Amino acid sequence: MRAFIYVGGSIYPENITEHPKGEDLRIAADGGYANAKRLGERIDIAVGDFDSFAKQKIDEGVELVELPAEKDLTDSQVCVETAISRGADEIIIIGGLSGRLDHTLANLSVLQDLHARHIHGYITDGNNRAHYIKATSHLVARSAYKYLSLIAVDETCKGVSIKGCKYELKNQPVHRRLQFAVSNEITGNCALVSVKKGGLYVIESREQ
Repeated sequence: MRAFIYVGGSIYPENITEHPKGEDLRIAADGGYANAKRLGERIDIAVGDFDSFAKQKIDEGVELVELPAEKDLTDSQVCVETAISRGADEIIIIGGLSGRLDHTLANLSVLQDLHARHIHGYITDGNNRAHYIKATSHLVARSAYKYLSLIAVDETCKGVSIKGCKYELKNQPVHRRLQFAVSNEITGNCALVSVKKGGLYVIESREQ
């Protein structure tokens, strides 16, 4: 089952092509409820302490998961746990890539956690889209996202290759302390990104 999780931060509704269908689960994290409404999506579950979005404004019939203001997990992380507990094996996070840097980094780290739990996931706000991959190959289709960047998460990612882009790599190391695989461009119908050892973020970006 797929789950869509709507979180706070700026989104670009005109660029977002990911929309739930049929029985897909729809969850909003506090202020992410407003983003879901901007996109015209109905919500099944609203999660949070509701300091960013008034509980009274939530539509009738939406299941509420109320959290204390002081907690260990972020609202986004609780949404992920809720989705998994309801049977989700694919999670798409909408929003969460702007505003506070600590929240953005925490949201990106969710992708690494999902990968470790064998759950496919990615995050997008319509201007950026990010996947996490580790010791595998990943196909990226050419789209309205102009730029393709690889950001090393581990200290050193070994055997990194990029095919189908303006700047290709062949079996090269990419280091966390010196990120150089940034602002590439897909030249064909798709690009193939491979890494033999280590984990990295594959980030697609538009011209803002």
